Amino acid sequence: QLQLTESGGGLVQPGGSLRLTCDSSGFTLSPFAVTWFRQAPGKEREALSCFGASGVIVNFADSAKGRFTISRDNAKNMVYLQMNSLKPEDTAIYYCRAMGGCDKNSQKFGSWGPGTQVTVSS
Repeated sequence: QLQLTESGGGLVQPGGSLRLTCDSSGFTLSPFAVTWFRQAPGKEREALSCFGASGVIVNFADSAKGRFTISRDNAKNMVYLQMNSLKPEDTAIYYCRAMGGCDKNSQKFGSWGPGTQVTVSS
């Protein structure tokens, strides 16, 4: 089963930046889209950004557009989420998931990992 592991979270002040990493542990990731999700306290898990196997990038969350940038390195089988100008409302657990594509109802592969906690606070 394809398992992805998230890392790079932590405590950061408002206005700060973090780069999250999604690691497939060597599993070939190039055929898959990868989507970053987050789940804030008391809220549903929401999709943030998807990097498709074709190279297409789809941004889903208006609150993150212009501040978050997804990228991938297929040679390393890793996907990244660069987060800038962080706000307290960005506080959440961040997850990545291999997908069949970036379309709304794309199939998810593997299972949810533990995610990585991002806390934005002064």
